[in-house]
Amino acid sequence: MVPGDSISFHASTDVGRQREHNEDNYLIDKKLGLAIVADGMGGHAAGEVASAIAVRMLHNEVRRRAAFLAEYAKKGSAMRGGAREIHAMLASAVRQACQKIHEEGKADAERRGMGTTLSALLVVGSHGFVAHVGDSRIYMMRSGRIQQITEDHTVYNELVKRGRLTLEQIERVAQKNAITRAVGVYETVEVDTLTLDVLPGDTFLLASDGLHGYINHSAELEPYLEEADGDVAVRELTALANKKGGKDNITSLMVRLGAGDARDERRARRVEQKREVLANMPLFSKLAERELLRVIQVAEVHEFAAGDIVMREGDRGDQLFVVLEGLVHIIHGGQTLSEVAPGEHFGEMALIRSAPRSASAKAVEASELISIRRSDFFEILRSEQELAARLLWQFLGVLADRLDQTSRDLSSAKEELMAEDVTGEVFDEDAPTYTDAGGRRSLAEINARINARAAVEAIAAAAAAAVSASADVSPSSPKLAGARPVAVEVDDAPPTSSDSIDLASLGQDAQKAGTGVEDAVTPT
Repeated sequence: MVPGDSISFHASTDVGRQREHNEDNYLIDKKLGLAIVADGMGGHAAGEVASAIAVRMLHNEVRRRAAFLAEYAKKGSAMRGGAREIHAMLASAVRQACQKIHEEGKADAERRGMGTTLSALLVVGSHGFVAHVGDSRIYMMRSGRIQQITEDHTVYNELVKRGRLTLEQIERVAQKNAITRAVGVYETVEVDTLTLDVLPGDTFLLASDGLHGYINHSAELEPYLEEADGDVAVRELTALANKKGGKDNITSLMVRLGAGDARDERRARRVEQKREVLANMPLFSKLAERELLRVIQVAEVHEFAAGDIVMREGDRGDQLFVVLEGLVHIIHGGQTLSEVAPGEHFGEMALIRSAPRSASAKAVEASELISIRRSDFFEILRSEQELAARLLWQFLGVLADRLDQTSRDLSSAKEELMAEDVTGEVFDEDAPTYTDAGGRRSLAEINARINARAAVEAIAAAAAAAVSASADVSPSSPKLAGARPVAVEVDDAPPTSSDSIDLASLGQDAQKAGTGVEDAVTPT
């Protein structure tokens, strides 16, 4: 929920050049900050009924939780668990719509198999929440850069991700454009959700495949998203799709955030800084932009005063820390082992195992740190298997590099001790030697042994997890092998003579193909 004057909505829908009627639906509720696009399938009246059910049921659930959303808009991230609850609300509403559509299809043979895509954006305070199923898309333009923030649930995209075929081979695959997830075709559906920071000047475009099917690269959208008049922009996008053939229904819905104040400018700098720091970390450097957004949504920012303890030796930790600003010392046995500067990280072992911290960390000066919790990291691994495999192999690489460095440190420490033995000065009173369970050792050796032990244990754990994740995305994986592609359109279904649901209760958006609901009151 955002102030009405700080966000604007612009929409256009068209039957196209080759369809007889429009099965797309969209909805705008300015007060709630909600925008939805749904592309129905099933032929004749079935597709528009499915898309109307999905749009209306999601809207009703968001409207029912308006008081909670208003509270989150005020408190933001300080409302612990609030974002997770919004995700759950959106996903649950989509699944309820899925069940309803499926039941209606079973009750009427002429509508059996009807379904719809659904892409929704809910702006609440300074955050945007996405719910997505199917092959409609949401694009975001920020600072002149356009990116697709949803993933197409299609046979084509699945083949690309697996990397088993060349693009030329995929182009020859029959039904490559069939969707692998839809709302209503089966009794339940997996819903993609995403949270992102929204900033003044951001522009979002929700588009059905009748539009984005003619866009070869997101950069082609730039002149339209930069058009000052949003109504003109969406009309021109419709004209573009029709000019290129108009083979399907065409819907575009643009959401624009207005100008902000000085606080928003500072927040924008911080959001970009957080993204750059995470993107440059070896663990996340290979991720695509959409995958990086998935990591950013679970990253929290903490402030520490000079002298504050970030983590304490011996405590069981569950967070990876990355220094955003300031300086942190890593301390063991009262001695400083290393300094961690902006862009550097520590505590990554806690992401994959629960064990006592091998050292303490203290802020030397006022510092801001990003943290990622083990539970959130595991949730990413569980929900996105391809991303999980990539993250875990990257993790192995990071730990292998650390082990290499540790081996070099141990060799250097050993050479120092041997040199001391040759001279007969085993322990000079002024030399930096300390005592641990193994007796008197040099600081370098203590540091190296700590790192070596932790790295070896973590590599073993990460290797097991990576192998497991790789197995989950193998061709024989039940999750993928059992997925049945959904035909995009069924134009030969016989006309329906009676409705099994009350179309009047859905409003004009169900009875008149392709209507959009502005503020959930006035159909366009």
